[in-house]
Amino acid sequence: MELICPESDKSCYASKWEVNMTVRQFLLLGTSVLASCLFWACRRAATESMQSLVVRLAELEIDPAQLENYKAALKEEIETSLRVEPGVLTLSAVSVKGHPAQIRIFETYANTAAYQAHLETPHFKKYKTSTQGMVKSLRLVETDPILLGSKFR
Repeated sequence: MELICPESDKSCYASKWEVNMTVRQFLLLGTSVLASCLFWACRRAATESMQSLVVRLAELEIDPAQLENYKAALKEEIETSLRVEPGVLTLSAVSVKGHPAQIRIFETYANTAAYQAHLETPHFKKYKTSTQGMVKSLRLVETDPILLGSKFR
């Protein structure tokens, strides 16, 4: 909408300025509302996707005499899972400092279906079968993710 003002009418110029300011204010308000909606939608999507994650901690005690063989089998299983299974998001293995036979594996799966599919893969079944006599104990800890972050890769 454009106002056409005669040169002598100063009040018309004031009205034109007010209309322009109103249009600018509506544009600014609209942009702010849109940005706010996008922010909350992204935040909600991130929260929902994190809630569907399956995050576990496996605590294993390995026979010290078979530790190197176990590590080789674990390396093969982790590398294969990460390479061929899109639902396997992280598999990280560490040992307790000063106790190399106490292994901890941090596992993150996209969802329950991805975790169940992982259990049925040939490479996981091979790992379970080949390490059965090496593992003295296994404890699986179910978790609720709070905040997951990484700078790896």
